Amino acid sequence: MIARIWYGWTTRDNAEKYEKLLREEVLLEIAKRSIPGYKGAEIFIRDAENDETEFVTLLRFENIDAVRTFAGKRPEIPVIPPECKKLLKRHSEKSRHYRIVPIN
Repeated sequence: MIARIWYGWTTRDNAEKYEKLLREEVLLEIAKRSIPGYKGAEIFIRDAENDETEFVTLLRFENIDAVRTFAGKRPEIPVIPPECKKLLKRHSEKSRHYRIVPIN
């Protein structure tokens, strides 16, 4: 299993709008694509410094081929819809991929 992790920051004023956009549109659209090997997503949110709210998205995939189906030939490049870019103050330039190692 692969975790695809990406970071983005909004202003506190945009945080609620951004969370709603992720929850009600972006992640639902990803799920509707029925990508073979896509296993779901989680969002982590925290108030950060400088009046920012940090968002961490974690998408789970069975393997790196499923990640490539989602992201393209260069899976480290983030997939950021234009409506999200409008609300982001800044973001990481690359997505990172980690093997998920079950315990037990």
